[in-house]
Amino acid sequence: MTKLKIHSGASKRFKKTGNSLKRKRSNKSHILTKRSTKNKRQLRGTVPISRSDKKKVSRMLKNKS
Repeated sequence: MTKLKIHSGASKRFKKTGNSLKRKRSNKSHILTKRSTKNKRQLRGTVPISRSDKKKVSRMLKNKS
């Protein structure tokens, strides 16, 4: 049987923490001049993924240690 591979796109977007997963917030890559400073500041950092997506993401990262 061949070796199972992890989803390379998911491995770049999600990081494992303890027993949960975290992700970066969206909408912070370009065209930021029209956004307020407060809004840009709130998009910083990482947040835990939603409970509904946890099963899908953990399946994509199944073999990652």
